Amino acid sequence: MRQTATATTLPTNREAEFMNKLPLITAAFWVMKITATTLGETGGDWASMTMDLGYLLSTAIFFGIFLVALTTQLCTRRHIPFLYWTVIIATSTAGTTMSDYMDRSLELGYTKGASILVTILVVILILWRITTGSLSVTNVKDRKGEVFYWLAILASNTLGTASGDFLSDDSGIGFLGSWLLVSGLLAIVMLLFHFTKISRVLLFWLAFILTRPFGATFGDVLTKSHAKGGLDLGRGWSSLTLLAILVVAILISYRKTGSTVVESTDPADRLSYSNA
Repeated sequence: MRQTATATTLPTNREAEFMNKLPLITAAFWVMKITATTLGETGGDWASMTMDLGYLLSTAIFFGIFLVALTTQLCTRRHIPFLYWTVIIATSTAGTTMSDYMDRSLELGYTKGASILVTILVVILILWRITTGSLSVTNVKDRKGEVFYWLAILASNTLGTASGDFLSDDSGIGFLGSWLLVSGLLAIVMLLFHFTKISRVLLFWLAFILTRPFGATFGDVLTKSHAKGGLDLGRGWSSLTLLAILVVAILISYRKTGSTVVESTDPADRLSYSNA
């Protein structure tokens, strides 16, 4: 008898290793992502400025942490929440110091630095699409796709720092104004998600890139002085507070485990698993 397609399918042997490596994209994911990227901004500035390690040394330290965390992530065969979010934090902190090194130490400026990073991100996405046939962020089938996924995240987080700094420092609208502007753009992306049929993959990357300057500008709001439009909470205390919030959010979000493979009408937009 002919079998009909169902929403729940069993993964192939090739896909089984990777189906639990990435989290389900939910509201909780975005809360944790914003928290992690804001932590990357305050933590990177804490090391490079407050601890006076400088942009180059801080970049070397955080990029080293990123490589160790990423290697561990690539070697795992299932989704480990704290490991996944450790890699996200590492990309954010490394992205912060790398962007600052390009813009300030190398004196490229925010506009030129952002232009270079946009080009890098576009090249990564194009190569990812050409070599794997998809830009899906929930259905990574092999190691190559997983590597491209993390390279795109590192590039987008670095780009987000540069664009956030540009808005805060050069746009003339200040830290709070920049944060409100990025918040408005994120709200537009959310509306497009709910009320249009625009590719979910495209909207994901738009939101992912925007959450980085959102975190960068929000981090500035938390740490900068009152005279500059910030709350003057300090980089150290802000970083520790954000880390505590992220840990609690992870524990709450992943209190239940399990996985399924869910297919949408668009193969590129499939959700490869869910935590339920």
